[in-house]
Amino acid sequence: MQDAHLHLQDSRFQDVDSIISEMRSAGVERCVVNGTCPDDWERVQLLAMEHPDLIIPSYGLHPWKTPCDQNWKPLLREYLSRSPIPCIGECGLDRWIKDFDTSAQQDSFLYQLDLACEMNAPISVHILKAWGWFMDILRARKLSYETTGKFFPQRGFLLHSYNGSAELIPELVAAGAYFSFSGYFLNERKQNQLRIFSRIPIERLLIETDSPDMLPPEEVITYPLSIAHTKSSMNSPINHPANLGSILEHLAQELKLNPLDLESQLADNFSRFFLSKYSLIR
Repeated sequence: MQDAHLHLQDSRFQDVDSIISEMRSAGVERCVVNGTCPDDWERVQLLAMEHPDLIIPSYGLHPWKTPCDQNWKPLLREYLSRSPIPCIGECGLDRWIKDFDTSAQQDSFLYQLDLACEMNAPISVHILKAWGWFMDILRARKLSYETTGKFFPQRGFLLHSYNGSAELIPELVAAGAYFSFSGYFLNERKQNQLRIFSRIPIERLLIETDSPDMLPPEEVITYPLSIAHTKSSMNSPINHPANLGSILEHLAQELKLNPLDLESQLADNFSRFFLSKYSLIR
């Protein structure tokens, strides 16, 4: 199995070596570890150097981390130049957070998107409460493509933990989108979003944990994990990346597919998007 998006560099993982050992035992063969800002890019790089057969590093500026000192742009290029598989993200647009800076978010996202186009690099995109904003950018770039030569990467792009509507799927597919599913959508209150994934072409589907976040429901958790809460003696549950197998099985049930068939298809999709020189299926 391949986890298309997670954050092993997160400080909430107190024993990363044990986490990685359990991931391997659970059948996770590759994963993409997504950086969120310059402060964690070095940790992402070190993890990838320690576990090159497992970890694909990805470097990006998350919308929650904007605005950021402009030095992040050349630094991002530097990290990408060192990576055998240059991947960009997590980046994107977010209107959910309090006091978001529209200008800083858009500047950051467009810079990373242009960089992904330049390098034809895999890019992992976070969109939350900002689908109108994102679609306006997509449509404007499509209209100006003949003049600017910039649309989206030739290999396509990944919409991490896709939370948009079913109606947007055809236009997004035409633009090159891949869509990743996280176990959080298996929670009862997310049933409408869960059903949307049955509308996504199977060759454009990926799966992720977004660990340590996006915790699946209790019945899906096969690797429970918690950390001591900083303000009390209570423990707070977090998402173990080895839960990927159980998430895949429950997604297969929802899609009415054999889990082994789905696992094989997801592996093909992961390889095509992240590892192939040109990955887009039109």
